Amino acid sequence: MIIKASDGREFPVEMHKTRMLQKITLIPAEERLKAIKEAGYNTFQLKTKDIFLDMLTDSGTNAMSDNQFAGFMTADDAYAGSMTFYDFADAVKDVMGYKYVMNVHQGRAAEHLLAKTFVQKGQVVPTNYHFTTTKVHIELPGAQILEIFFDEALETKSTNPFKGCMDPQKLRDVIKKYGKEKISYVRMEATANLLGGQPFSMANYKEIMKISKEAGLLTVLDGSLLCENAYLIMQREEGYKDKTVAEIVKEMCSLVDIFYMSGRKNTCVRGGCIGTNDKKLFDEITPWLPVYEGFFTYGGMSQREVGMMAVGMREMIDPSVAGCAVEQVKYFVNRLEETGIPVVTPPGGLACHIDARKFVPHIPKEDYIAGALTAALYIASGVRSMERGTISMERDKDGNEVYCDLELTRIAIPRRVYTVSQIEYVVERLNWLYKNRELVKGLKWVSEPPVLRFFLGSLDVLDNWSRNLCDAFKKDYGPDL
Repeated sequence: MIIKASDGREFPVEMHKTRMLQKITLIPAEERLKAIKEAGYNTFQLKTKDIFLDMLTDSGTNAMSDNQFAGFMTADDAYAGSMTFYDFADAVKDVMGYKYVMNVHQGRAAEHLLAKTFVQKGQVVPTNYHFTTTKVHIELPGAQILEIFFDEALETKSTNPFKGCMDPQKLRDVIKKYGKEKISYVRMEATANLLGGQPFSMANYKEIMKISKEAGLLTVLDGSLLCENAYLIMQREEGYKDKTVAEIVKEMCSLVDIFYMSGRKNTCVRGGCIGTNDKKLFDEITPWLPVYEGFFTYGGMSQREVGMMAVGMREMIDPSVAGCAVEQVKYFVNRLEETGIPVVTPPGGLACHIDARKFVPHIPKEDYIAGALTAALYIASGVRSMERGTISMERDKDGNEVYCDLELTRIAIPRRVYTVSQIEYVVERLNWLYKNRELVKGLKWVSEPPVLRFFLGSLDVLDNWSRNLCDAFKKDYGPDL
């Protein structure tokens, strides 16, 4: 819920109460410097004991409800034929309208099954924007992902409410160039994660689906952040202000051939699913499920997780759940804009995204701008964020660096986890870092995995800048912070 103060300022009020606590600790800056060095300046390699606020991701880090824990306790824990799966299938049908559904252990498992079934060497997959694991699964069989967004999507400072849209004319051009046989499927992602969590509009979505169907193309929706996209449509698009999140979700799902999602986000549970109303498509995917995931009625998840996901599926369309992270992100972004810190606008659906190129413009692109800023933020605050820039890209087939469209430091807001006061803490530390940004330099690789290097890669600083930043912080705040 958004509350307007007497001075006109708006702030989100959490529509839940905290009944269980997890203690967190802010270790001193010197210890943070040691921790990030040992982690190879890669926030994925930090230990949680060294983290104050864990804002790496909203995936699998959300708070579950009391009713979800009840679903955990009452699950029918059978290997095959569990009634808990059929409860989940009923929830999917009620919320999304799909008659056929299978569980998978998370979103990338769904991407793997879809690529295994529908993607062939030499084909292309048009999308509004790629996600890291999506791109890899499409490229492994020898296909290519084509990002056909509007040019304004790359403008970090914008008033466009729907920067996650796909460009219809570019899609028509792709269809004309490649033809039906060379296009695996058309993929839309709600919201576009690597563009800063930006949503697409219903009008654009309908147009893309219409063009695709007229060309006889298969359509796929990555709905991992489906409810945030629906919530933002409800807020921003004419004709939907009087619609509910539930109505918008069901409409979105009705327009596409295949839906998949990571349940770690909207439903707040480790797991995922694939849904459709097309029995033929479903039957094409199903044989691969036991090979890579598990039996049909659990699909890589425990039945306890399936039970929690069934409850989460129904809860995610509640506006207080669908909008909880959206409204905190909006507050966060607005507070940073007030102080002059460059952020992606308008606020999106999963995180506050810092425009690293503008924050540290002195760092050249080959020195991993967003990666350096992400490491610097941890030293200054104990906050774990995520690099969403060139480190998150893959090298080309010749080993050359592929520089990203956007260099972003992503500060995620897990659902129902953090408070406004904790967001204010991050704002304060970012303000300090912005004033001392000239101390931040670049990074270089020490150990670089061949694929998805941002998970396990190790880097080091150039010019010993992390030591200088730590010393400046201790001078201003003292050795104990």
